[in-house]
Amino acid sequence: MVMNALKARVQNGRLVMDVPTEFPEGTEFDLVIADEDDELDPDERAALDASLEKGRQQAEAGRTLSAREVLEELKARR
Repeated sequence: MVMNALKARVQNGRLVMDVPTEFPEGTEFDLVIADEDDELDPDERAALDASLEKGRQQAEAGRTLSAREVLEELKARR
């Protein structure tokens, strides 16, 4: 399952999302408060977002590597 980051805000004491989800009723999430002090400038943030989207698309298309393959590739670079 490919997981994208979800963004929500607090409104009247409740977490509210701007977009609908396809998660089944009762799905539970672990939430992490976003760091307000984002150290990326807008260009860096856009590049990161584009890279994450490219990775999501590759994963959906089945173009992935196992953890073992990644570790072997990293060891070979030494």
